Amino acid sequence: MTQFGYFLSCEEHSPNALVEQARMAEQAGFTALWISDHYHPWNDEQGQSPFVWSVIGALSEAVSLPVETAVTCPLVRTHPAVIAQAAATAAVQLGGRFRLGVGTGEALNEHILGGPWPEAPVRLEMLKEALQIIRQLFTGEQVSHRGTHYTVENARLYTRPEEPVPIDVSAFGPHAAEAAARIGDGLITMMPDGDMIERFRRSGGGTKPAYGGLKVCWGPDKDEAVRTAHRLWANEQLPGELPQILPTPRHFEQASELVTQEQVERAVCCGDDPDAHIEALTAYAEAGFDTVYVNQIGQDQQGFFDFYRTKVLPRVRH
Repeated sequence: MTQFGYFLSCEEHSPNALVEQARMAEQAGFTALWISDHYHPWNDEQGQSPFVWSVIGALSEAVSLPVETAVTCPLVRTHPAVIAQAAATAAVQLGGRFRLGVGTGEALNEHILGGPWPEAPVRLEMLKEALQIIRQLFTGEQVSHRGTHYTVENARLYTRPEEPVPIDVSAFGPHAAEAAARIGDGLITMMPDGDMIERFRRSGGGTKPAYGGLKVCWGPDKDEAVRTAHRLWANEQLPGELPQILPTPRHFEQASELVTQEQVERAVCCGDDPDAHIEALTAYAEAGFDTVYVNQIGQDQQGFFDFYRTKVLPRVRH
C-alpha cells in the first residue's frame, strides 16, 4: 500500500519553521519526510535556503519519522567524501531512519565555487563515481581513491550507522531511470509516470522502492491559491534542461515570466476540494509509487495539515 509523506521545502522556510512543519506532519498522520538540499532558492520570492544537514540534526530530536534528502548533489559544491560523512552522521542521529537521495544537480546551487558546470552526461558519470566513493566510506574502512573526477586520500568514517545508508537516485527521463536502477537503492522522481516506474523496474530496479513528490497549494480561495503557487513556484513549469542550467534566482525569475497562471493551475492542485487532492495523490499510487511526498506551497501550513489530517489522508489509506 502506498505511504504518504511530507516534503519540507528549504527554499521557502526557515530552519525553525521546517522543524515545526515536521512536527505538524507527524501529528497529521504523514509517515515520512523529504527535505530539499539547496544553496539558493529558485527565486527571491521563496526567500530561504538553510543548510540542510543542520536542519536534519534538529529533525532527529523533534520527530520520529524517517527523513530523506530530496535531493543532494554530491558532485561539485560538496565533495562526495564530505556528503558520506554528513549522511552517516544523519543516519546515526535518526537511529537508522535516514536515506540519502541524490541527483546530478542544478547550476543554481552547484556553480557557486566558480568551477565549470558539466554537461548532463558528464554529471551522470560524476554521480556514479561519487556513489562508489560514498559506499566505500560507509563500510568504515580506510579509503583512497584516484578516479576520473575525484581524489580521496586516507579517508575513514568513524561515526556511522550499523547498516550502510540507502541511496536513492533522482531521475526525470528514461535514461536516468535506467541509471537509477543500476546504481541506486531506489528511484526518486516528481511526476506520476507509470512508464518510468516500469522502465526502472525492468532495468534492474526490481522491487527497489520508488518515491514520488508533488506540490499542492491548499487554501479556501482557489484563485488565491493559484496566484500563490504561480508567485512562488512558476519555475516548476519551465521546460527541458532550463532548471539544470540557469545559474541564479534572478535568471529563474526572468524565465518564469513566460509561465502563466493558467499553466500553473493545470499543473498544480490548488484549493480546498478534497477530491482534487485525492485524485492527485491517487495518480502516484496507481503509477506504482511506494511513497508519495506532498509539499504545501505558501505559509498556511497549519490549515493544510488540518485539511489533510481530516479530509484527505483518511480517504487515501483504505
